[in-house]
This record gives sequence, C-alpha cells and structure tokens, in this order.
Amino acid sequence: MAVDLLLGLQWGDEGKGKIVDVLTKNYDIIARFQGGPNAGHTLEFDGIKHVLRTIPSGIFHKGSMNIIGNGVVIDPVVFVKELEALDIFKIDYKKTLIVSRKAHIILPTHRLLDAASEASKGKAKIGSTLKGIGPTYMDKTGRNGMRIGDLEMDDWKEKYRHLADKHEALINFYDVDIQYNLDELETEFFAAVEKLKKLTFIDSEDYLNTAIADGKTILAEGAQGSLLDIDFGTYPFVTSSNTTAAGACTGLGIAPNKIKEVYGIFKAYTTRVGSGPFPTELFDEDGERMAKIGNEFGAVTGRPRRCGWLDLVALKYAVQVNGVTQLIMMKADVLSGFPEIKVCTAYQYKGEKITHLPYNIEPGNVTPLYTSLKGWKKDLTQMTSAKSLPPSLQDYIDFLEEELQVPIKIVSVGPDRTQTIHR
Repeated sequence: MAVDLLLGLQWGDEGKGKIVDVLTKNYDIIARFQGGPNAGHTLEFDGIKHVLRTIPSGIFHKGSMNIIGNGVVIDPVVFVKELEALDIFKIDYKKTLIVSRKAHIILPTHRLLDAASEASKGKAKIGSTLKGIGPTYMDKTGRNGMRIGDLEMDDWKEKYRHLADKHEALINFYDVDIQYNLDELETEFFAAVEKLKKLTFIDSEDYLNTAIADGKTILAEGAQGSLLDIDFGTYPFVTSSNTTAAGACTGLGIAPNKIKEVYGIFKAYTTRVGSGPFPTELFDEDGERMAKIGNEFGAVTGRPRRCGWLDLVALKYAVQVNGVTQLIMMKADVLSGFPEIKVCTAYQYKGEKITHLPYNIEPGNVTPLYTSLKGWKKDLTQMTSAKSLPPSLQDYIDFLEEELQVPIKIVSVGPDRTQTIHR
C-alpha cells in the first residue's frame, strides 16, 4: 500500500489535528514526521477539547497504531505530561504509541538556549515558541544531538552532560539575563526520561516499510504549515524543519514513490501567529471579527493569531510545492455573516502584477490585489451535507477549485469531529 500525507498549507493552525482524527478510521497507522511540542493539534469530540503537541492525532482511535517518526524532536517533560493527560481517558498508549530511535531529544538547556537567542535579537525577534525546537534541530544538523536510541545505551547520561555543559557555555555567550535553576530542570527531565523509556522504541524506517509491504494503510501527519517550512517558507520567520511533503520522506524514511494522496488543509481565510510578513492581514473590524468568531489563539502559546483574507497566491504556491491532490477547507463557518468575501488573487510587486509567490513578501514590496465575492449569512454549524450549504458558499468553493485546479473534498463547519462535510 502507499502512504497518504496530510499537510497544512498556510502558516499553521489550519486544523490538521481535527482532520487526522476524522480520517483515522481509514488508516492502520498514523505517523508524525516533523516538528515537536511547538505544534498544537486540537481535537474536539464528546464535548471535550484535546490539544496534542507531540503525540499523533490518531491516538483516540483504538484500532490505529501511532508512530513518532525520526524527523520529530521530543521534549520528555512535555511528552510525559501529554501521556498523563491521556490516562484520564484510559488510552492504552503503551500498545498503540511507538517512538523512532532516531528522533532527537530536546534537553532543558535547548529551551534555555532558545530563550537566550530570542532575547538577544531585541526587536528583530522571529517569534519563537521558546520550546527549544530550533536549538535541537541545530544540534541535529551539527551532529551533536541526542536521540531516543541513546537512552538505551549505558553512557547516555555522560552524553547528556557533555551536551548540556556545551549549551551552558553558549548561553553565557549571548550575554543576556536568563534566570534558571538547571538542577530543578534536570530533576524533572530525568524523571520524565524514565517514564519515556517505558514506551516501545523502534527502527521506524524498517517498521514503516514493512507495514507498506504488508498492505497496511498509513497516514503521515505534518505539523506547523507549509509557509513555515525552513526552505520554502517566509524565511527567517519559519520553523526549523521541512513541513512540506518532502519532509515526510526524510522524517519517516519512506521513498517518494510510496506517496499517493496528499491532503492539503487550509482555512477559508488566513491567519498567522508571531512575527513575519502577512500580505492580506487585516487591521480593521473584519479582522477582529474573524479572530473573535474563529477563537484565533495559538493552541500551544495562547498568542492571538493575526487574521486576514484568503491569500490565493500563497495557497497556490503551497499546493504546487506539496503536489496536493485533495483540498480540505476549514472554518467556513467563521465567514458566515460577512456581506462580502475578498480573495487575494495577485500581488502588485515592484510595480508589476504577479500571481506567483516572490522571494520577499514584506509590506514594502507587496500589495495584495483582491477579487470580491458575495458572502453568506446562514449558520453552517448544524449543516451535515454539501447540498445544504448556501449558494454563495458553493460559489466560493467553485471559485477556489477553479483557481487552484484541485478539488475541495472536505469542508469543516465547526470544531467538533461531527461538524465535517464530505463533498
């Protein structure tokens, strides 16, 4: 069998967790392939809201196996708190959750390094979540990192000490006032590691390729969004991993020819958390209304999300880079009541009209050019079929499909797993 991918096509927060939860019944295995606890995948069902940060979003389905791939970075302290939150619901994660030995570990000093680095930038901050993600990936590419498999070795604490001491020297280099008690942080870290070691560690590339050969169905789950990709995002305001389709190959150890469907998720409008360019950002009542109705606050950081109209230039770019085969539109219900819906279909870039994403989309270089469509007033949250959607929303969907040349197969009309319309 082939592997299907599920990816965010904007600056994150598109609703990937909900859709993985909805689709899991069709798959034997759900596999996270990049990112770490900077992700916040929100699932809502039975009146309960769950936020997962490292654990794959299929964990609430008894029939699925959940894999944390080699491309993920794991903070044992955060991870164990996630596991403890599952205990309330009697999730047997020791049987249904397995971890790649090649996944890298976030040390307490990685988080401290993250804070020191961000503080040293002053007004030039990139909006880091301060979870230690960047420094961990830096150690990975610098060939200094610690991996899950190291925890099975007798000398893992010596390796830890060597790396932590190196980090402390780097923190002093930044010459910023970072207050911390490493003894306390390490006590919590070592206790979490012992709990983490009770899970099953695997050689994930062998496990997954054997599963493919055995005909198992696999869904690869991405974190963050395509416009935050380290190579193809709005650099330097990006994350530290490859969030695009290519990242699934390197983050799981699967070959490109094993990939079949690529599900791309986007909101009916656009949001962004933290710093970085955002051409269609709204600073008026429309933006405030989107934020309020859409409850636009980061699932992990709690930071308010910036809101704006849908940017089709950026969305086309993400569709192209990922090879998206099916689209999923989230939060259509948030736009109910707007008399006019605007869509950015081109940029004015250095005196020229363009329809591709240029190297630099800072406000001084780019002005969005909009197409206006008629809005809809109906409350969508109780609707259960595509036929019940208002004509103006159908027109909006038709317009987007024509522009993107990819079918929109799912429309989400609310946060609960039941508020999902299949087209």
